[in-house]
Amino acid sequence: MDYMASTRASSASKKSTTSVTLPDDSPSTPYEVGRFEHDGLHLYYEVHGQGPRVLVFMHGILMDANLNRRLATDLAAMGNRVILIDLPGHGLSDRPRRASFHRMDTYAGHVIALLDHLGINEAVVGGVSLGGNVSLMVAAQAPERVRGLVVEMPVLEWALPAAATTFIPLLLAAHFARPVVERIANVMRRVPRTGNGPLDSLMNTFSADPRETAAVLHGILAGPIAPTVDQRAAMNVPALVIGHKVDHVHPFHDAQQLARRLPQGQLLQANSVLELRVHPERLTREINGLLDKAWAQPVRRARKAG
Repeated sequence: MDYMASTRASSASKKSTTSVTLPDDSPSTPYEVGRFEHDGLHLYYEVHGQGPRVLVFMHGILMDANLNRRLATDLAAMGNRVILIDLPGHGLSDRPRRASFHRMDTYAGHVIALLDHLGINEAVVGGVSLGGNVSLMVAAQAPERVRGLVVEMPVLEWALPAAATTFIPLLLAAHFARPVVERIANVMRRVPRTGNGPLDSLMNTFSADPRETAAVLHGILAGPIAPTVDQRAAMNVPALVIGHKVDHVHPFHDAQQLARRLPQGQLLQANSVLELRVHPERLTREINGLLDKAWAQPVRRARKAG
């Protein structure tokens, strides 16, 4: 049995918070791994490093914590505590097959619950693509909990046409070509994982049950994609927005506009979608600089925007 399947089977028999053992060939060893329960779901998380400087960083759509484990270990070595979470329908967390579980604003509630579970009052919150949008939702829902933002490749207004043309065919395939997708997933579950976090995350994506994938895509497409413009303008905390000029799903214009809209927004152009995963040193230093800034200054609180 593959690692994902065996760990999900183990979690099904343990309905309280549990510890989780990573496989022996995991590319890094978190300081702490576990699960917590929120709204009837059991969600996987891992903590890299220790100390008061906390960053919660989230994966992209249909990916998992493997995607960002290199970033977490690098930032932990710089004195930060980095928390990765598998959102519902992803990775080692529960995978409900109802679209209502997969709205971005619902995901944000799980992130706030994770902070409660770990006894963390404030954190810098961020993520890539889906994870970046969820971090903005967290800042809209609980501004008093957000010390800063790291948003990589946001998906906002300019991205919607390309996102629709990308994800709607995937949703249709998961529904109407399910036997073919299931055969691909069955093959991918048997392929040994490589120890390369981003590659393993992609392999896990193709290993997913198509009914679970369809639920994720349906919920995200049906729900709100990001906070309103007024809500973004009220997020008066240090914010690093990372964009690139390579694909239409993450248009650089969205990153530019978000950085301009956020009161303390800073725009950073990546060389490509892969830079933070393949040659991360430059971007990791910039993210650590944002953490320095976020934890060095008092937070200027703002009321929730309507």
